[in-house]
Amino acid sequence: MKAIILSAGQGRRLLPLTESTPKCCLQIGGKTMLEWQVDALAGAGLDQVVVVTGFGHHAVDAVVHSIRHIPVRTLYNPFYALSDNLGTCWVARGEMRQPFILINGDTLFEPAVLARLLASHGAAPITLASDRKTRYDDDDMKIIVAGTRLDRVGKKLDLGSVNGESIGMMSFDAQGAASFVEKVEQLMNAPDGLARWYLSAIDELACSGQVGVCSIHGLSWCEVDDLQDLVSAEHTIAAWNAEPLSSAVPELPRERTTVH
Repeated sequence: MKAIILSAGQGRRLLPLTESTPKCCLQIGGKTMLEWQVDALAGAGLDQVVVVTGFGHHAVDAVVHSIRHIPVRTLYNPFYALSDNLGTCWVARGEMRQPFILINGDTLFEPAVLARLLASHGAAPITLASDRKTRYDDDDMKIIVAGTRLDRVGKKLDLGSVNGESIGMMSFDAQGAASFVEKVEQLMNAPDGLARWYLSAIDELACSGQVGVCSIHGLSWCEVDDLQDLVSAEHTIAAWNAEPLSSAVPELPRERTTVH
């Protein structure tokens, strides 16, 4: 199965670290975020990875070029600065003609998270990995779930109805992939298409009963949006490895080799 990683954004909330380095190339625990993701995907038996790039794409190419244990390639979104991640999915729609896993470029996860999602693959055309907690903030991608079916996903849902959050990972079978591509193309044709998230498509598909939910509650994952998240991710990954924490988040070199 193929994995598609959405890594086109800069990560402005991580400035100055992302001034010239894309978020997915920041190092945590001795490896880039992208390498952590690819290692987990390879360990789960996926056979290829496509990384959709944008800002700092040459830096991502350099990381990908160093990976040898699983086939990884990049797909450049030249419109990354003009669109949100719905547009990035539109650029990658040609890669979505078979069952696949979709992962946000800033979601880090222990291998058991992906294993649980893969175990539930095919129970619904689309399966969204979810977690739950006692409180949700404005930045959480909140969900409303009825049993194992997704009813809604979005940041502005009624908190009284919210009972989980998306972790930025989902699986698609062949039917789900076709439905998703069709919906992405439909939304990109709307006047506000460039400003929308790909989860807008998932939200609409949920209304037709095509989206299931796989709870990964109790397993370890994290999302890296800002500097505080980056520090927290260091702790999370150190716990996975049972290694001492580094004293500080390392800065990356400002330049990387360009790979053509």
